[in-house]
Amino acid sequence: MSSKVVYKTYQQDQLSLLPPSYDDLVPKNHPVRIVNTIIDHIDISALEKSYKGGGTSSYHPRMLLKVVIYAYLRNIYSSRKIEQALRENVHF
Repeated sequence: MSSKVVYKTYQQDQLSLLPPSYDDLVPKNHPVRIVNTIIDHIDISALEKSYKGGGTSSYHPRMLLKVVIYAYLRNIYSSRKIEQALRENVHF
């Protein structure tokens, strides 16, 4: 029996009080935008199929792939350092 996969809410253009959008904090020519655009156009259906349903919601695999690729681009390979970058660096 297969359960339905539920992902955590993923809205990278989410508005906040100040500034109006996180998009305003990232320069238009920043490398993270290239990673974002490329991963948005890649077929990741094989990756999505590997997720099993049930339990609590998961982070969307596309978002996680963007994080890992951008971290590798920045020569960050440690999962603890990636976690720290996610908390401290708006580009992540």
